[in-house]
Amino acid sequence: MLRTEGLAAALEAIGGHTGVYIKNLATGEVWARGEAEPIEAASVIKLPVMVEAFRAARDGELSLEERHALRDEERLPSCGTLKAMHEGIEMTLRDLVHLMIIVSDNAATNILIRRLGMEKINRTIEALGLTATRVNRVLFDSEASARGVINTVGAQDMGRILEGLWRGEIVSKEASREMLDILLDQQLNGKLPFFLEDEGIDVAHKTGEDEDLTHDVGILFAEEPIICCMLGEHLDPPRYIRLMQDTAKQLCL
Repeated sequence: MLRTEGLAAALEAIGGHTGVYIKNLATGEVWARGEAEPIEAASVIKLPVMVEAFRAARDGELSLEERHALRDEERLPSCGTLKAMHEGIEMTLRDLVHLMIIVSDNAATNILIRRLGMEKINRTIEALGLTATRVNRVLFDSEASARGVINTVGAQDMGRILEGLWRGEIVSKEASREMLDILLDQQLNGKLPFFLEDEGIDVAHKTGEDEDLTHDVGILFAEEPIICCMLGEHLDPPRYIRLMQDTAKQLCL
């Protein structure tokens, strides 16, 4: 049985706009609130971008061993490591996927979005049956942002991707395993995994944050694995992060 006592009241007290989707993968039990609503994606959009990279590789449209040389204008602020690398450093597309996920590198993300193509990413999103998720612009596109153009995700949508990876059904069994391994190597672990790391509970997840929003979506590998997707915008991020930490602890410990 999912231990979600008090979660509805806690979400009500925090306010803002939240989407929560929790599923016990052993029993199929689901607890959800606002799970189908689109919410500004921040870095959680990197999860479907990764899926499209592996889909394109499977279908022979590109090789993940294709090399890309970093250009000065591709560097972006905030998350990641490429902003500190020298112009001309070469990485494979697989390297860029790893950086995009495990340190949430924004430059790697934009390189991949441009290489893959937004139309193809969105086509794959639609093929997966996701209804609240869409890539509408690259990151740090100030002109598009000023016009109100945003990328969106939904809590249930992200849960569907994560469950598909767990079942080996996204792109292929081998690709699903590799993507899950990348998510398990996540280095930004202050949200869902906060109380779980010391207990030896692995979490395959992807975070997202901005000024008034914070997200984390992942699989908690407790005795019975649990999908936990918590999205929140127009709220106080530290309060919501603490709720994420407490929720994951309550679900697993």
